[in-house]
Amino acid sequence: MDLFTHGLRLHADPSRVVVRPFHIAWGGKGGAPNRTERLVGEVLAMSNGEAREQLEAVLKDFEARHWQTRRVFMTRYDEIAELLGLDGGEIGDEKRQLIGAYFCHEYSYAAAALMNPSAVPHFDQTGMPEGSMRILMSLRSVGEGHISSVAFREGIITSANELKLAPEPPFATAADVVGGEEEMPAGPVTVWRHRDSTLSGTVIFPITQAQSKGLEDLRIVHFRHEDGSYEWIGTYTAYNGSVIQSELMRTRDFRSFDLVPMSGSAARNKGMGLFPRKVGGQYMMIGRQDGENLFLLKSDRLEHWDEGEKILAPLYPWELVQIGNCGPPIELDEGWLLLTHGVGAMRKYSIGAALLDKEDPSKVIGRTREPILAAKDQDREGYVPNVVYSCGAIRHGDTLFLPYGIADSSVGFAFVKITELLAAMV
Repeated sequence: MDLFTHGLRLHADPSRVVVRPFHIAWGGKGGAPNRTERLVGEVLAMSNGEAREQLEAVLKDFEARHWQTRRVFMTRYDEIAELLGLDGGEIGDEKRQLIGAYFCHEYSYAAAALMNPSAVPHFDQTGMPEGSMRILMSLRSVGEGHISSVAFREGIITSANELKLAPEPPFATAADVVGGEEEMPAGPVTVWRHRDSTLSGTVIFPITQAQSKGLEDLRIVHFRHEDGSYEWIGTYTAYNGSVIQSELMRTRDFRSFDLVPMSGSAARNKGMGLFPRKVGGQYMMIGRQDGENLFLLKSDRLEHWDEGEKILAPLYPWELVQIGNCGPPIELDEGWLLLTHGVGAMRKYSIGAALLDKEDPSKVIGRTREPILAAKDQDREGYVPNVVYSCGAIRHGDTLFLPYGIADSSVGFAFVKITELLAAMV
């Protein structure tokens, strides 16, 4: 099987920073002002000249590094003012901006790692020449405190196995809830991309309590509903530092994103991949319910998933420790193409594939005896060595475009003919 690996690599980049809310402990003791009240009071007590001087110092350090810095500070001031019940009529713009600056911080969202991508068709295919497709990738970016967030990258692939990525804008912005919240909400939440920000410059950070330590490994799929409408739906792992749960990211326009917890016994596990349409009148997922084997899950509701039927177990030496999915199943005329990962000796991760029956995905038609991609040479070194891993490939004509994470540190890209991949199955 001839697999073409592209020379492009995406790496962690500590220079990619965003401005985020800085949350200061709220409560005071013995009736004393809390830290937020004290800090606001200190700024209000400054003379106008002193406030101007302090604001200019902040802007000198940070204005060139961020987009619309003054507006961000003003937005953050409005949030703090609402929390404290401030009447801003007597407070000048410079003091408002300075208060906002004290409640913001700079966060390098991809300083530690960039990994585990998934790919889907872009929502805008206008102007694409024949043989080319505009694509959209999600990436897991890891920053300070090893907290994972979701980043995006747009690009174009061609029938000649070319990959052209859109340039990243100089400034990145964080998607956020409208109006902002000082404390993390507990349940479903909708976040919005800033109206002037490109998707390649947008990052989705943990918002809820369940997500507080990370949004991990988004597996995104272009989902076709029974009425013919489309939606982009991704499954990801929410992590709060001790407990994981699977959640959904749903969007129709990549302007607003619904982050929705899933219920049911299967949602307590990670690595769930949604089929791109209903099969036999039911929603279906691939999951790894016991951390070792692959299961087919069925549900009448997208938000609720219980235990399923085991369909694949470790079989070959490169996957004897465990297997899992490497993204949502891909529909072919021959059946459902499922990319898998396997873990072998020395905890080496490899990527393989299986073919499931079109009408009854619980039936396995074939699987690759050998991996189609394994960690080797320069792809072995990184934060977690000897790992290649994907959260979703995309079909483009007769070719599979496969973005993949390398050693939990960077991202590479490969192309493989689908006919050759199917021929390698037994």
